[in-house]
Amino acid sequence: AEASSVKMPYLILGLCILLVAIIFWFTHLPEVKGTTENEKGSSKSIFHAFRHAHLSWAVTAQFFYVGAQVCVFSFFLLYAPKAAGVSDTIAGRYLGYGCGFAFMVGRFVGTFLMKYIPPPRLLAIYAAINMALCAVAMFATGIPALVAVIGIAFFMSIMFPTIFSLGIKDLGTDTEYGSSLIIMSIVGGAILPPLFAWIADSTGNIQLGYSVPLICFAVILYFGWKGYRVQPTLKAA
Repeated sequence: AEASSVKMPYLILGLCILLVAIIFWFTHLPEVKGTTENEKGSSKSIFHAFRHAHLSWAVTAQFFYVGAQVCVFSFFLLYAPKAAGVSDTIAGRYLGYGCGFAFMVGRFVGTFLMKYIPPPRLLAIYAAINMALCAVAMFATGIPALVAVIGIAFFMSIMFPTIFSLGIKDLGTDTEYGSSLIIMSIVGGAILPPLFAWIADSTGNIQLGYSVPLICFAVILYFGWKGYRVQPTLKAA
């Protein structure tokens, strides 16, 4: 019955994706032509882009960010009843109206603050705050535990686009490959959640699984503190 209840939403979603694909198929998009310099740069191996130290850190930071995000959202419905003693229904409301709304508002607030605070510094501040909130989520109970997780959603809202933009800064001819590498690093969302689950299962305490996002935000903190800085590129082999 639960599986049947989601058939219609996925059918509608699939039809929408098919419609978009058909529109793109019949739309004549302009051909993208690069300069001679860009064409030379694009002919090199994708790993050539790793000569930029800040790109390497951006790929790493994005890997851990997406892993943290998936951990926070995916396990919330299991976390809330255990940590706060709320029902599954109430947990679902906290996830949608709490985490979802906090994430959206956080994006707008973060964008506004970037007018006055440099993006790397704001990224580091948000990461540090989320480390503290992860600690609260690990050891607090009741509503404070839920508020901590909702706060994590708020403060991680700016991280993906900020890491991406800082990572591709001044890449020159390596920009295309660099952006591809950062996007591919979202595989962290498939690798780190099983680690969260293993910790929760092996200890019998799902709250301790938040040690995984805590470590993830520590990596992001370093990227916003030092890792984002553009360094002289290493000579390619």
